[in-house]
Amino acid sequence: MSERYALIGHPVAHSLSPRIHAAFGRQLGMAVNYGLIEIDASGFRAAVSAFAADGGAGLNVTLPHKEAARALCTTLSERARRCGAVNTLIRGAKGWHGDNTDGAGFVHDLTERHRLDLRARKVLLLGAGGAAQGVAPALLDAGIDTLWIVNRSPERADALSDRLGEPGRVHTRYWDDLPNLGVFDMIINATSAGRSTSTMLLPSTLAFERTLAVDLSYGEAAIAFLSWAKSTGCEITLDGLGMLVEQAAEAFRLWHGQMPDTDPVYAELRAEAVGLHSAE
Repeated sequence: MSERYALIGHPVAHSLSPRIHAAFGRQLGMAVNYGLIEIDASGFRAAVSAFAADGGAGLNVTLPHKEAARALCTTLSERARRCGAVNTLIRGAKGWHGDNTDGAGFVHDLTERHRLDLRARKVLLLGAGGAAQGVAPALLDAGIDTLWIVNRSPERADALSDRLGEPGRVHTRYWDDLPNLGVFDMIINATSAGRSTSTMLLPSTLAFERTLAVDLSYGEAAIAFLSWAKSTGCEITLDGLGMLVEQAAEAFRLWHGQMPDTDPVYAELRAEAVGLHSAE
């Protein structure tokens, strides 16, 4: 039975992940068996068990399962433990090992591909779900000055702040506080607020021309936030396509022991970016 790999989430039919992993495999002369598992939260645990029984060796995990995936794991990497969410599962003799490649992929895309210096930035993180949890520790490790987490459910923001364990650098606020927070050097949208509309209502006082604005989604899902950022005068606005490719490469390395070259894969997908949907 050949080893199987897949992305599990809801929805996943739109996903570029099979294409990305197939491209990585071709680079390295490997036949990669990578598919999609569409399942809602109620069926997640059973679907993972069935996948393992059928030769499943590794899973990428996307919405809404990143926190549930953590609960399934026998062991966790340090970065998965810090962020409280798992986006990569590796099957071992004693069960699932959980890791999170989102943060590494996010920072690598910004600092290596786009040559951006994240150090000493005041950063606003919109959202506190699985995607936000994945990138928050990596941002702190990259040398940002302060991280301000704003979520519509403040309890989740507080939980993420507590897990990060840096009270002098990490702050949480309510969504209604946004007009009073001042200006930020970097704003990250990790919410789904703009996915169903072409506009995103945020105070213009949050950004200025040197603010770096990044949406963790790509394609149509990123349009609303990036349109807002451009309307406030932000010179650099980025979507999450590069992060998607980079986090996939790190997962590929964990599964197969080899790191693919991400640049040609990213370049091909970026050239076709019009009409892409969503975040994984």
